[in-house]
Amino acid sequence: MPTNFTVVKVEDMGDGSNSGAVAGGSRPISLDKVFQEEGDVSSPEPEPDESHKESTPFLNSNDDEDCSYEDKNMALYEEEMDSTPMVASLLNKLANYTNLTQGVREHEEAEDGVRRVAVMVPQMGTFIGVYLPCMQNILGVVLFLRLTWIVGTAGILESLAIVSMCCICTLLTAISMSAIATNGVVPAGGSYYMISRSLGPEFGGAVGLCFYLGTTFAGSLYILGTIEILLMYIVPFDAMKVLDENDMRIYGTCCLLLMALVVFVGVKYVNKLALVFLSCVALSIMAIYAGAAKTLIEPPAFNVCMLGNRALKNEMFDKCEKTELVTNLFCGLNSTCDFFESNNMSEIVAIPGLRSDVIKENLWSNYDDANMIIEKKISPKLPSVKAGSKDQYYVINDITTYFTLLVGIYFPSVTGIMAGSNRSGDLRDAQRSIPVGTILAIVTTSFLYISFVFLFGACIEGVVLRDKFGFSVKTMPVIGVLAWPSPWVIVIGSFFSCCGAGLQSLTGAPRLLQAIARDGIIPLLQVFGHGKRNGEPTWALLLTVGICEIGILIASLDKVAPILSMFFLMCYLFVNLACAVQTLLRTPNWRPRFKFYHWTLSFLGMSLCLSLMFICSWYYAIGAILIAGCIYKYIEYRGAVKEWGDGIRGLSLNAARYALIRLEEAPLHTKNWRPQLLVLCKLNSDLKVKHPRLLSFTSQLKAGKGLTIVGSVLEGTYMTRKADAIAGEQNMKAAMAAERTKGFSHVIVSSSLRDGFSILIQSAGLGGMKHNAVLMPWPAGWKQARDSLAQRNFIETVRETTEAHQALLVAKNIDHFPDNHERLKEGSIDVWWIVHDGGLLMLLPFLLMQHKVWRKCKMRVFTVAQLDDNSIQMKKDLQVFLYQLRLDAEVEVVEMHDSDISAFTYERTLKMEQRSQMLKEMQLSRTEREREAQLIHDRNTAAHSASNDKAAGATPEHVRMTWTKDKLLNERNKHREGMAVKDMFNMKPEWENLNQANVRRMHTAVKLNEVVKKKSKDSELVLLNMPGPPRNKKGEENYMEFLEVLMEGLDRVLLVRGGGREVITIYS
Repeated sequence: MPTNFTVVKVEDMGDGSNSGAVAGGSRPISLDKVFQEEGDVSSPEPEPDESHKESTPFLNSNDDEDCSYEDKNMALYEEEMDSTPMVASLLNKLANYTNLTQGVREHEEAEDGVRRVAVMVPQMGTFIGVYLPCMQNILGVVLFLRLTWIVGTAGILESLAIVSMCCICTLLTAISMSAIATNGVVPAGGSYYMISRSLGPEFGGAVGLCFYLGTTFAGSLYILGTIEILLMYIVPFDAMKVLDENDMRIYGTCCLLLMALVVFVGVKYVNKLALVFLSCVALSIMAIYAGAAKTLIEPPAFNVCMLGNRALKNEMFDKCEKTELVTNLFCGLNSTCDFFESNNMSEIVAIPGLRSDVIKENLWSNYDDANMIIEKKISPKLPSVKAGSKDQYYVINDITTYFTLLVGIYFPSVTGIMAGSNRSGDLRDAQRSIPVGTILAIVTTSFLYISFVFLFGACIEGVVLRDKFGFSVKTMPVIGVLAWPSPWVIVIGSFFSCCGAGLQSLTGAPRLLQAIARDGIIPLLQVFGHGKRNGEPTWALLLTVGICEIGILIASLDKVAPILSMFFLMCYLFVNLACAVQTLLRTPNWRPRFKFYHWTLSFLGMSLCLSLMFICSWYYAIGAILIAGCIYKYIEYRGAVKEWGDGIRGLSLNAARYALIRLEEAPLHTKNWRPQLLVLCKLNSDLKVKHPRLLSFTSQLKAGKGLTIVGSVLEGTYMTRKADAIAGEQNMKAAMAAERTKGFSHVIVSSSLRDGFSILIQSAGLGGMKHNAVLMPWPAGWKQARDSLAQRNFIETVRETTEAHQALLVAKNIDHFPDNHERLKEGSIDVWWIVHDGGLLMLLPFLLMQHKVWRKCKMRVFTVAQLDDNSIQMKKDLQVFLYQLRLDAEVEVVEMHDSDISAFTYERTLKMEQRSQMLKEMQLSRTEREREAQLIHDRNTAAHSASNDKAAGATPEHVRMTWTKDKLLNERNKHREGMAVKDMFNMKPEWENLNQANVRRMHTAVKLNEVVKKKSKDSELVLLNMPGPPRNKKGEENYMEFLEVLMEGLDRVLLVRGGGREVITIYS
């Protein structure tokens, strides 16, 4: 739906006296003049940088210098002018935007030493800018040197199938490419830019390099074609035999170096010769049509000499008769002349013409093995004869032919459809010209190829069509025999066409490699992003020449063609994939101006590309896929992180959303349960992770599986500590990467640590991907703290995780835990199973021992038997239970009989209660002092206000403090002196006043600690059931002391508290 814009001019109705002055003391000016001056300021044009283009939402949105916007018409928006420019400024930048082709025009200007214009507006339209370059790249070497041979070998019907498949493939790809190219401005870089920005840097780099390799091998193909034309038809060495491979290598290398020198000197010469090369192609095509039309009047005077049904090389015979010379050739010494004597020599017309019935003979295929003599079809059909060493006078099939081989050889003739998109910077309206010009060029060339298949099959004799090098027509190209007025039109035209195409490949491939290198996605290729002072990609050109030389050393056009077919098909496949992904995702930015596309067409084109790859050559296809896969993994592992808004990221988001919705549909089964951790980290004053070993332990426990969220809390307000939160999160990500912890990080700002941790516990995660366990370090300094804040925070965290039905893991001495580089050679992980809370105690050691740090440790399970328990039966039952759980562990039952409470227990309980009482008094003193100070302030204020209404002799009321600092110190010293004087026996009356519940708990902690130290003091890790805090808050001040006594004397301890559900099962 078109959108109408209306521009309204706002006039300044006030006079200059009421307007603010522009900075610098000048007289007031209007906002329009400010923008006009800003637009007129000439600044040096920045170097093209893709990362800068990607980081800004608008074109050329460079950082303008600070301006003073003091026009009162727009005063409401003046404070936001730096971040949200006026529409007039934005439109001015869009109007001045330019997008030159990567390298070509700038290099020409640099070579001339003159900068023609500061901003050059592209001038080329659809015909010159897209249609003709595509035609020139599509029509080339295969048309002139191999199409007649393909038609003669495959027959008209199968040749039509080959041409149709390839043309449909390129047409579907062009439709997808048109949709991508019209979805916004396509900077220089063409197909690589489109694929990388649509599918991401990994796919973009892999396909970009494949496209580069395809373009490079295309240069090899064109150079081999040039040498074949030169040595076979222009200056032939031996008209009787096929070119020697070493000759192809030598002359091909010389031609490559010559072309590379031309490209190195300057691309402007290549661009100026492009029109000449295109004219040669056009003249050659017109000559073919003219020759076919002439056959209606008079067929060409070319005859083929036949011996029986076998074609002979005409260069050897002046007359097609059995003369004495001919007889000696066939019946000389050691030669068998039975076939010669039993068959007559005759001549047939090489080009019978359109009026003949030769089309019936050429409808069907004539595949044959290598070194077989080419024979005319006769009835009844005779078996083919393999040529011997004495049969060099016959026309021989040089390679084994079959349908899939011909597909691979023909496909390069339809490549070149991206020539228009590669020139997007030179087009007047790229979003209109690229679709129209490309599709029109494909339709035109498809018509030409299909018509040529019919014309060749209807005009040329079958044995001549199958004569690849034209030996039967006096060593002239078969297509040249059909052309009018002379075969030399085709010879010269095809020669210059191949030269021009080779130069274009050597010009485009280095610039494509340079674009990939400058994107920085492949660190290995960074050196190829540099070049000469004018930007010429010198190093990229050297690499291109080296790779092109590999193709030339193959020395066979028929063997090189399938190689470049693989790389081009790979590129086309991902163009279709990019369009299909963007269409199915329906991202808001996907708004192509080209509307004649659909995801089914893109999917069909993608499937056809993949099928053609394996049809051409399954081993080349696997090789190309492996090369692209290796490049993909290399970029994923070592490449730079780029965010281009690509479709793969959008696809990942859609897949994640779908998976999250599916996860919420049903509760998680016990068999799939694994700890999804929320790791509560603390940041130090430098905003660095205080305990990095906590992240190491997380990675050892998780091994990259499941969900890990690392969270931290900063005290304050988000408005004041936003920068700290961002810096802390970056430091946390760096620490996670260093400790190989895979997961997510999040730093929040809250008014208190308690509220912040509560928010994390409640809201971390999304949908079904929420944490089910919390990992945190033991607050080691809680006793030395001046207040009980750390203690209360820890206890509230324990309560909240219990209420949320989440497991809790508390690591004591986390800094003593092994890092990821250590390897524990021996030792044990001891599990003290006191109460059953879902089996998490059993699962955690198994998960830890999957990691290489803990792999050599053994698992030991201890449980406690009371006086009424049968310890022997408990051990047997526990062994059976562990066997059913498929866990290998040693089992031991520890007997703890009832015993009297020791004096040590009473002593620890007394110290604990005295400390708790002291903390209460300190807290009370602080609270009372604040309350009484406020009371004094309030009463003095009331007295001061009342003095205005009373006599001056009235005295204010005095306030007596009930608690002072001296009183607090006296009470504290009294407790200390009492503890120092009394001995154990004098304390017994105070023991009787202790809370008996606390005494019992302390007794349990002391006795259990003694047993654990005796059995597990030397173990690498001890896992203990973590007792919960008291239900009422009256006794919570002693909870931390009980846990401290329980873990006393142990180095590495992990307190485990289950989440209230079974997490391990004996069932499969």
